[in-house]
Amino acid sequence: MSLMKVALAGGGFDDRIFGLDSQLLVDAGITLIAMFCLFLLLSYLLFNPARKLLTKRQDRIREQMDIAAKEMADGEQFKAEYDARLKNVDKEAEEILTETRKKALKKENDIIDEAKAEASRVLDRADREIELEKSRVKDEVRQEMISVATAMAGKIVAASLDEKKQSQLIAETLEEIGEETWLN
Repeated sequence: MSLMKVALAGGGFDDRIFGLDSQLLVDAGITLIAMFCLFLLLSYLLFNPARKLLTKRQDRIREQMDIAAKEMADGEQFKAEYDARLKNVDKEAEEILTETRKKALKKENDIIDEAKAEASRVLDRADREIELEKSRVKDEVRQEMISVATAMAGKIVAASLDEKKQSQLIAETLEEIGEETWLN
């Protein structure tokens, strides 16, 4: 005990254990109350706005994730439509080629029909010209025959209608006219 008394007496704490007195306990209580009030004040001033900020951020992140999920779903739908279109591209290309071939064949047939019509018109015109030329040649042959007949008649009258003479005159007249006139 003496050691304890020495330690207590030497420390100047006047018979107190660890130097605890009522004033220290009151000060500790006031400090705790002040800290609690400070905690409430800081909670109100700092923690609540921080919580609100975090809540807003969480809401914004949730909203962005919803938008991203919606866009992802739209992207998947677009991809599915794109894949379907890619599958149909060959069919559409074949349809376009078929349609183009049909148009080309129709155009070809139209051109051929036009050419045939033009050829028919040219042939008709040529036939008319040939007919006109034949008519002209026939008229010339008639005129020639009339002149030959006139010449023969003149010679026959001039000669005394001897049969030998008449045959000779006809032969001469035919030679003058030529064989080509009678063959055409």
